[in-house]
Amino acid sequence: MKKFTLLFVLAAALGFKANAQIQKGNVLMGGNLSNINLGLDDPKIFSFDITPKAAWFIQDNVALGGYLNLGIQTAKNTPTTTTYGVGALGRYYTGSDVEVLKHGRIFGEATVGVGGANVSDGGGKTNGLNLSVGPGFAYFITPSIGLETLLKYNNLVGFGNQTSQSNLNLSFGFQIYLPGRSTARKVQGDVR
Repeated sequence: MKKFTLLFVLAAALGFKANAQIQKGNVLMGGNLSNINLGLDDPKIFSFDITPKAAWFIQDNVALGGYLNLGIQTAKNTPTTTTYGVGALGRYYTGSDVEVLKHGRIFGEATVGVGGANVSDGGGKTNGLNLSVGPGFAYFITPSIGLETLLKYNNLVGFGNQTSQSNLNLSFGFQIYLPGRSTARKVQGDVR
C-alpha cells in the first residue's frame, strides 16, 4: 500500500503545470552558475560568477528573496577583476505558459544590494550600491526544476577611484522550486 501511495503522489507531482511551482507560499532556490559578461567599459572580458538565490512567493507569480554574488573576471594581458554582492531580489513571472514551449515562463528580475568590483594592478575600484534589472526565461524540465537564462543590465555606483561601473550580463543557471506548507498539505489532501 505504501508503494502505491508513493507512486500516486509521484504521478500527481509530475502532472503539475508550470504554474504550480510559482504559487503563493512556494520557495525557489538555486542560482546562476555561469555568466557571459559583455562589459560596456571593456568588451574583452570573460567572467565566471556564482550567484546563489533564494526567494519566497508572496503571491502567485511574485517572489521576493535574496542573492549572493561572487565572481572573477579575467582577460589576456589585462588585470583581474573580482566582484561581490549581497542584497534583495524580486521576480515577476508572466501569467501563463509560453505558447511555443508549454513548460516555460518569461520573468523579470530586479535586484538591489551592496556590491563591489575591484580590479587588480591599480585598476578601477567601486564599492557601493548595486542595481540590476532584466528579463529571463525559465524552462521547467521537471515540475520542480527550471533551467534559466537571464539578460540583465547591472549598475554599480559608489566609492573608490571609479564612481560607477556598468555592464550587460547574459547568465545561465537553474532553480529548484519547492512546495510551501500549504501546497504540501493540498497534495496530501488530494492523495487521501
